[in-house]
Amino acid sequence: MENVALIESFSEFKDDKLIDRVTLMAILEDVFRSALKKKYGDDDNFDIIVNPDKGDLEIWRNRIVVADGEVEEPNQEISLSEARKIEPDFEVGEDVSEEVKLIELGRRAILALRQNLISKIHEHDNTIIYKQFKDLIGDIYTAEVHHIRHRAVILLDDEGNEIVLPKDKQIPSDFFRKGDNVRGVIDSVELKGAKPTIIMSRSSPVFLEKLFEQEIPEVFDGLITIKNVVRIPGEKAKVAVDSYDDRIDPVGACVGMKGSRIHGIVRELGNENIDVINYTNNLQLFITRALSPARVTSIKLNEETKRAEVILKPEEVSKAIGRGGHNIRLAGQLTGYEIDVFREGAEEDVELREFSDEIEEWIIDEFSKAGLDTAKSILEQEVNDLVKRTDLEEETINDVIRILREEFEE
Repeated sequence: MENVALIESFSEFKDDKLIDRVTLMAILEDVFRSALKKKYGDDDNFDIIVNPDKGDLEIWRNRIVVADGEVEEPNQEISLSEARKIEPDFEVGEDVSEEVKLIELGRRAILALRQNLISKIHEHDNTIIYKQFKDLIGDIYTAEVHHIRHRAVILLDDEGNEIVLPKDKQIPSDFFRKGDNVRGVIDSVELKGAKPTIIMSRSSPVFLEKLFEQEIPEVFDGLITIKNVVRIPGEKAKVAVDSYDDRIDPVGACVGMKGSRIHGIVRELGNENIDVINYTNNLQLFITRALSPARVTSIKLNEETKRAEVILKPEEVSKAIGRGGHNIRLAGQLTGYEIDVFREGAEEDVELREFSDEIEEWIIDEFSKAGLDTAKSILEQEVNDLVKRTDLEEETINDVIRILREEFEE
């Protein structure tokens, strides 16, 4: 059978789990019709019978019998003498069905047809994969490290799908070896050309939220609601939780006895420090809780500018700001308010920006990132602590302290 060589080229796809029988038949018919149209100029008068289960295919060309010498369109019409070679009792005006052998299309056409078929199958597979992972965006997914590049880790799942974990979506302390199983959330899926690019993230707040759902039964069951999640990957995170059942302590349920429940999540995130906070509609109370472990003396809110002026005792300020300014930054993101910290009894303090004629703007910005916005906030710190909390050199910090002492302590 002349069709056998080509049939083998598509029978390998018939058991592909991504393609159902109806879809495979449609792809095959489309590919063959394209080849027929290219050879004969039209494919309307062809019947294509595909049986992908058996790996079988038949092509029939239908033509009308016309008198000898009156054939005007060879693809649509056949002369009486040619028709009687097929069957001797044909008459003018009757329909003739004649099987077309694939070998008649020519060797080049058959090779092109095979390539077109493979291309259509892959295109279909890619569309299915794209839709599958599009529905998984925001869900936790596990895949195995296949190889490690400078800017990304390439993972493969059980189905052989390639997933990319870019460097900027990893936790800074992440370290992977080939064969490691990696958990993250599907962050995005893009079609680049015909191939889908699946991006995983371990730095997204969604990953932490989904870990809570996975590890804490009350969150999974909906008894505890996660109101908001903010994080600096690998460093610190704050999670606001609430429960509609007064009998449930949402923070206690999430943390567990001696941190037993949250321990697995912390370990997964490279020992990220996670603060679990009781959510409340009372903004002042919510901001107070968000600044934990610092104890707040009083808060003044400006709802129009979304700013909160927080008064603390001097010994509580460093706790509120946290290492590298992480605590105050996350508290602001969690509550939606820009938080300004003031020391109790520091009415004579001066904003650092008032020294902008003597201290360069970028230096002021560096102090500000660490929550050090006033002269006293800097003068009350040890130089070593200031070096740790900012990206500034010790010499630069000493210059700033000298300026502040000369101007502020006169």
